[in-house]
Amino acid sequence: MVDGEPVRINKYLADCGVCSRRQADEMVAQGRVTVDGETAVTGTKVVPSQDVRVDGKNIKDDGKTIVLLLNKPVGIVCTTAEDEKDNVVKFVNYKRRVYPVGRLDKDSRGLLILTNRGDLVNGIMRSRYDHEKEYIVTVHRPVTQKFLDGMSAGVPILGTKTKPCVTEKLGKYRFRIIITEGLNRQIRRMCEYFDYVVTDLKRVRILDIELGDIPEGKWRQATKGEVYSLLKYAGLK
Repeated sequence: MVDGEPVRINKYLADCGVCSRRQADEMVAQGRVTVDGETAVTGTKVVPSQDVRVDGKNIKDDGKTIVLLLNKPVGIVCTTAEDEKDNVVKFVNYKRRVYPVGRLDKDSRGLLILTNRGDLVNGIMRSRYDHEKEYIVTVHRPVTQKFLDGMSAGVPILGTKTKPCVTEKLGKYRFRIIITEGLNRQIRRMCEYFDYVVTDLKRVRILDIELGDIPEGKWRQATKGEVYSLLKYAGLK
């Protein structure tokens, strides 16, 4: 949370790791939440300096920037929606509320960044057409140079043409692709245009943050250098 910036009470409690926003709304409705000694109501806004309590227990946002790097497996959905049983927030089950930065399709795997800072999410997403994302892709038939050249030059999908990108053949059925956009199911749609079907899609890098040796389904805390790099890119440093 940015110092001094008012936020709704449900978001404050979620960001502090107390519960989800929906659960926070229920607590407020039950009269269990107070702000500076007064019973909170739906829509109440608070700043970090105020005395927020749930059932009499003081709740504080320590202002710590949390950035997690997850090796997302296939089947996990990049959403915070609580009615999605396979949502990524439930999967990570971190002690504080975190949010995914961007998306990675349910049937794709690899690097996903999560953070507790909404301003960091927004800062990176505002520049989503500028930052590099690198993927290793496996397709159902042999990769040809003609196919790679076509992918690199830009492909007409979703009523537009993708920006030029970098491709490299890695094997008979595998190639590397580096894109700077984030269109819906972009790489899969690009491949489909050339009659290729993606059988495996793995993201291995976002900006200068690499997946490295994080085991599939596991996550690690970002290093101070990685956090600084993301904050700087988002215009927060």
